Amino acid sequence: RSPRPPLRTRHGPQSLQRRRPSQRETPRGPRTAVTGPYSRRLSRRPLVRTPTQTRVCNVVSVCLHTHTHTHTHTHAHARMCVILPPSPPVAPRCTVNFTDPEGYIDSSDDPPLPNGAFLQCTYTVTVYRGYGVELQVKNVNLSEGEQLSIRGVDEGGAPLVLANETLLVEGQVIRSPTNTISVFFRSFPEGGSGNFQLHYQIFRLSCSLPRRPHFGEVSVLDLHPGGTARFHCHMGYHLQGAPVLTCINASLPIWSSREPACRALCGGSVKNATVGRVLSPSPPSSANGTQGRSCSWSLEAPAGQRLHLHLERMVLGPTDRLVLWSGLDAGSVVLFDSGRGTPIPFEGVISEGPSVRVQFITDIPSHTTSFNIRYEAFEKGHCYEPYIQNGNFTTSDPGYGVGTVVQFSCDAGHSLEQGPPVIECINARDPYWNDTEPLCKALCGGDLSGPSGVILSPNWPEWYGEGEDCSWRIHVGEDKRVLLDVQLLNLSNSDMLTILDGDEVTTRILGQYVGGTSPFKLSSSSPDLTITFHSDPAGLVFGKGEGFIINYMEVSRNDSCPDLPEIQNGWKTTSHTALVRGTRITYQCDPGYDLVGRETLTCQLDLSWSTQPPFCEKIMYCTDPGHVEHSTRSLSDPKLLVGTTIQYSCNPGFVLQGSAILTCYGREPGTPKHTVEAAADSSFDGGNMALAIFILVLLLSVLLGGAYVYVTRCRYHSNLRLPLMYPHPYSQITVETEFDNPLYETGGVRLQGNVSD
Repeated sequence: RSPRPPLRTRHGPQSLQRRRPSQRETPRGPRTAVTGPYSRRLSRRPLVRTPTQTRVCNVVSVCLHTHTHTHTHTHAHARMCVILPPSPPVAPRCTVNFTDPEGYIDSSDDPPLPNGAFLQCTYTVTVYRGYGVELQVKNVNLSEGEQLSIRGVDEGGAPLVLANETLLVEGQVIRSPTNTISVFFRSFPEGGSGNFQLHYQIFRLSCSLPRRPHFGEVSVLDLHPGGTARFHCHMGYHLQGAPVLTCINASLPIWSSREPACRALCGGSVKNATVGRVLSPSPPSSANGTQGRSCSWSLEAPAGQRLHLHLERMVLGPTDRLVLWSGLDAGSVVLFDSGRGTPIPFEGVISEGPSVRVQFITDIPSHTTSFNIRYEAFEKGHCYEPYIQNGNFTTSDPGYGVGTVVQFSCDAGHSLEQGPPVIECINARDPYWNDTEPLCKALCGGDLSGPSGVILSPNWPEWYGEGEDCSWRIHVGEDKRVLLDVQLLNLSNSDMLTILDGDEVTTRILGQYVGGTSPFKLSSSSPDLTITFHSDPAGLVFGKGEGFIINYMEVSRNDSCPDLPEIQNGWKTTSHTALVRGTRITYQCDPGYDLVGRETLTCQLDLSWSTQPPFCEKIMYCTDPGHVEHSTRSLSDPKLLVGTTIQYSCNPGFVLQGSAILTCYGREPGTPKHTVEAAADSSFDGGNMALAIFILVLLLSVLLGGAYVYVTRCRYHSNLRLPLMYPHPYSQITVETEFDNPLYETGGVRLQGNVSD
């Protein structure tokens, strides 16, 4: 049989090469200003594929020829054909590599496929180290069964799936953690061929946002290399680790060390104690954590002052003991001893002198053991400073003298309990408060209708009790919906939190949670949402959880981020008409103003903006215009504030082109042009110049005389009566010219015209 003709496609025989999209076919988005190795944009390189070509045959016949010899030396030929079964289709593989700082990945440029074949392509974008790749979904329209996934590589080199076809929506933005990202696409012969288009661009890699330590805070100045993160702990906790981390390694940014932790120490000594806390020690990290512990703290106030100890929290086990002494000696007066079975003085205790000793003893350490003692020093003749957790107070006298009145209020999600809202400092001889401070405890259920609020587990920050049944109903504006931000969720395995999409218990369940989980967000489909919580009456059998903190807020129902206000003294540009997920808003300032804040904001998956909008700040100084070669300058103010003048003067032999004095008017004026060398001495001396002028005048006289004689002789013989003077066809030009100091060119020599009075 004759050989099979080559496979033909729309790009010619035996060609599966990717066709380069033209400007007309592929829209190009706005270019992003980039510094570093991409400050000068590179030209786009041709796309390179390495396809594996296959030919598909339904039936293949193979013919075998036999050659035999006879006695008469004649040759006999025989031919036999065998029918082979059809071979399964093989996916043509293609690989496309991109190295430009910006571009498009478009599946419409893929080659056509033979009938019954399918395609498997990998598009890889690799950029310089120190930069990442940001993909934005422009369009995704896949057929049933087709696969599309975005893949990256983590800091350790392990593969990482960033997104797949079920999560890709128009406008979504995916960022790679390193300098490479891949798009894997696989089509199948059963359905029609889908299409997709992705826009990619580079961005500077940065360190990840450091985690906030438990019982502490972190403030980040910059996530890029050279930036720092500072950590500090809440009152009573001590930082274990470096207080400041630095983002290092520009090619693959990473923090200089691990995030520190905040831990409560087992014992300690405090001199000149004014205000602070003594906390139950954090569980030991060593292997002997099951052994007994004995911790002792000594507190010494300034001379002449006493200490007030407020027992904010007290949860002790059967083998735990807490003792408070009014003094540091062994024979000091006992203020409180949990081993004696006396009621816990939640109103607090007051020392007889300037010092107090606190001792905690346990035989079997337990994570359920917890106490929190707040202390403050106060002077003689005054009441101590009151305190209320999860609330605030106002006072009539900051010194808390006799007659001072204090009024208490609670934070959102709490109610005032176990005390009056107002107390007064009484008794001039030995001042004290007429009642104890109240407590602010979290509510067990309620109806919430504000645009935002917080929901806390019952009795927060204490452990919630056994057998709790709570229900919170949230209602926001009719044209809004509810967004929940679950910041903390730590329950025991026998307790349950349920979130319902509506105001009835029979509505759709958004989620049910048992045990602990990481922070997450979810939204309702209507302006109503219900949260229920149930704790097991036998909670001690399975232990207790820490509780939960849930913030809620109303958001728009049209799946878009809220509109951002216009910026004063500037303007904003939006990548999409509708503020859908992935929309980018870029801010710019008018001349004379600097942008303070992030230039670009992105609409995130939770329909919130990535950061707060920036603002434009008036520039109160000018940048230095620099020095001019062959000149000197003098400044009226080295800080170059508004009103500063800079005067330039040229060195001998040079003249100045441009203004000699620059003034800062709130925006940058121009810079004087480069000086030019003064004209050299002319080769004409005075005598030669006079001779040249004499010859020129003589020639002009001869010409004029000849013209006069000619006209005099010929005027009476002419048939035309033309005037000797002709009127100018143009009226006088009175408009001021743009060239105040014109230049004349003659024979390649440039002379500058000067006018002197």
